[in-house]
Amino acid sequence: MPPHSRLVAFGRWFYGQPYLLLLFTTLFWGGNVVAGKLAAGEVSPMAITFLRWFISCAALAMFARRAVLSEWRVLAPRWLYIVLMAGVGFTTFNALFYEAATRTTGVNMAIIQGSTPIFVLLGALAFGVRFGLLQMLGVLATIAGVALTASRGDVEVLKTIAFNRGDAWLLIASILYAGYTLALRWKPKTSSLVFFTAMAVAACVTSLPLLVLEGLRGDLQWPTLKGWLVLLYVALLPSLLCQIFYIRAIELIGPGRAGAFYNLVPVFGALLSTLILPEPFAAYHVAALALVLGGIALANWKGSSKAAP
Repeated sequence: MPPHSRLVAFGRWFYGQPYLLLLFTTLFWGGNVVAGKLAAGEVSPMAITFLRWFISCAALAMFARRAVLSEWRVLAPRWLYIVLMAGVGFTTFNALFYEAATRTTGVNMAIIQGSTPIFVLLGALAFGVRFGLLQMLGVLATIAGVALTASRGDVEVLKTIAFNRGDAWLLIASILYAGYTLALRWKPKTSSLVFFTAMAVAACVTSLPLLVLEGLRGDLQWPTLKGWLVLLYVALLPSLLCQIFYIRAIELIGPGRAGAFYNLVPVFGALLSTLILPEPFAAYHVAALALVLGGIALANWKGSSKAAP
């Protein structure tokens, strides 16, 4: 078999392996935590939000144009769904994420972002899932882990409700992304590539007003050389490949099981933050990470729910 044919065969095999897709997705998303911190001071939050989707659209235009045109009749009637999904799951999530990166640490970002599977589980209640005891304990443990991270391990901070603003923004972003994950069950009956291309275009359009607003406030900063390098990473890996992988994995195993893999994001994010960024890994980080991961494990324990989302 020629090398090109072997590569195509491997690509088709890989695209049918949901757990490998999710493993690489969460690894690159963990790297996005580091990228968000590295981008601080090198490019403004709304600029990176807009440019990451602009670059993704430019890349997709080279190889997805024909596929989109061939499935346009399926996409067109769902334009409102696509715009709302892109506006919430891509634009608003990214805007909050990069704003948070200017106000909190990479380790905190990784751990708080790891609460997303619990919000997926809570949202699944609307689809007939009933909580068992382990799931309730899992939810409480994860909430405790997020609170521990936000308070920096200081109970007095909790008493005065003096949370870091960046932590709060990231928590809101995690809730929004959980909603996006659940709503993917209603995506148009198109290929993952075609659906993502439509979403990327919608994200580019919906992020433009935020870019203009940032410019009017006088906070707009175009990327430096380092900022462009970070931008290329987030545009091609966390934005382009990871989103296609994530959508495909949900097609294969459903949002409930795929959402559980999100627990790897805080692991990869925290490890990469301590390896690449000059950030300490404090004792409360260990405790918070254990609470978040332990809570997710309990919440997703087999047999602890009566119906799958």
